Amino acid sequence: MIYILTLVFAYLLGSVPMGLLLTKLLGKGDLRKVGSGNIGATNVMRVGGLRMAGLVWLLDMAKAIAAVFVGRYVAGNALAAWCGFVAIVGHCYPVWLGFKGGKGISSLFGVLLAISPMSFVVCGIEWLIVALTSGISSLGATIVFCLIPVLGFAISVNIGFAFLAIGLLCLWRHKANLGRLFSGKESKIEWKWKK
Repeated sequence: MIYILTLVFAYLLGSVPMGLLLTKLLGKGDLRKVGSGNIGATNVMRVGGLRMAGLVWLLDMAKAIAAVFVGRYVAGNALAAWCGFVAIVGHCYPVWLGFKGGKGISSLFGVLLAISPMSFVVCGIEWLIVALTSGISSLGATIVFCLIPVLGFAISVNIGFAFLAIGLLCLWRHKANLGRLFSGKESKIEWKWKK
């Protein structure tokens, strides 16, 4: 029962819509009604610039890190990794917003940092190189989704399966991006320092 309650808490923690709350708090309106309609950091940059997007990214990472730490406190790294996965599920499908949330990439990096800082560094460098050279964020993210199960299984079987679940979930959330990538129609990053 304690494991179930821990996972439920991790989901609720992950489902806090940081991007939506912050943009409303700072007078930028309803994030769901602008740009892509997504509540993640990329759409925040469209309405609030890079600094606000960076803050949202850190907050989304923080809630995933907190979920991992709670899981680790209750039952070690195996439960911690699954709490991280469930927090990402909450971010992508928040109960407060009719299960319409973000795509999970920022929370994914929070899980990586809390579980395996080396994996965080590897994936972060890969994403930065690909995103900056190609100008396409989703291309770098897609490689991360495919890379993390390998990194997870290098740590342990339990973490490997949790990282595999995270990668598959994030790939699913990026299916529209993947379609545009394959058709050559994916949009490039618009770096906006402020709005």
